[in-house]
Amino acid sequence: MVLTVRVLTTAEAVEIDVRPARLGSRAIALTFDIIVQAMLVGILMTFWLIVSELLPEDTLLPETGRWIVIAIVAVGYPTFAETVSNGRSLGKAVMGLRVIREDGGPIRARHAFTRALIGLSIEWPGLLIPYVTWAGSISTMIASRRGRRLGDLAAGTLVVHERRPVPWNIVPGMPAGLSAWAYTADLSAVDDSLAEAVRQFAARSHQFAEPHRAILGQSLFAEVKAKVSPDPPPGTAPWLFLVAVLAERRRRSAAQLAATRAVTQRVLPGFGQLPANSRR
Repeated sequence: MVLTVRVLTTAEAVEIDVRPARLGSRAIALTFDIIVQAMLVGILMTFWLIVSELLPEDTLLPETGRWIVIAIVAVGYPTFAETVSNGRSLGKAVMGLRVIREDGGPIRARHAFTRALIGLSIEWPGLLIPYVTWAGSISTMIASRRGRRLGDLAAGTLVVHERRPVPWNIVPGMPAGLSAWAYTADLSAVDDSLAEAVRQFAARSHQFAEPHRAILGQSLFAEVKAKVSPDPPPGTAPWLFLVAVLAERRRRSAAQLAATRAVTQRVLPGFGQLPANSRR
């Protein structure tokens, strides 16, 4: 899957990376919002019917009252929700989306109101030439590089993903030729915090530019080497040494875990295991 990331420049001339929300995620978010709006319409319509029973018959027609309620909910719900929650309706919160300004700043009530008003009149439910305006709105969103709908274009906003996917960073295994040395090495002085720093470096070193990568690698190499004995074979590269230490710690942890589980199984058979019928 290819992630589309765009760069926004804030009013302070700071560049930020954003991932625009596309039609699929926004359609699911809209579905949740429609459910909420339908519930609100039902509640308000019940209240309207109760009030209408107390008013003269010719005050307002029931049909008029229904459209007034729909309009209030269609505009009022997204305006209120996105204003008080800084760009997140319930559906957007579920999908991890947020409405922001074009410059990356938070939206205000006028932005939310403009988006909601355009949605009511043209997009959803769309009072002006339904189906035709729906097709135009969807086409606009698909054609936009940032997935912006007509309401976004009018309000100067866009919808972005808050939850950015984190790419997998794989740590290499035991380097060839170092397994025998690592098997007998004393790694007890290498604590978890230092090992985690090495793991992060090994997994993300390709993201660092030189000379920062070499400086950080040499610093970690010197710190870990001072806590490991005996020294690695002569001529071992710092990168291979760090990877070998990580691989050996991982092997020993797995062996210790397996031994602990074996003892537990002998003392308390079946402890911590699901019943056979629940694993099916």
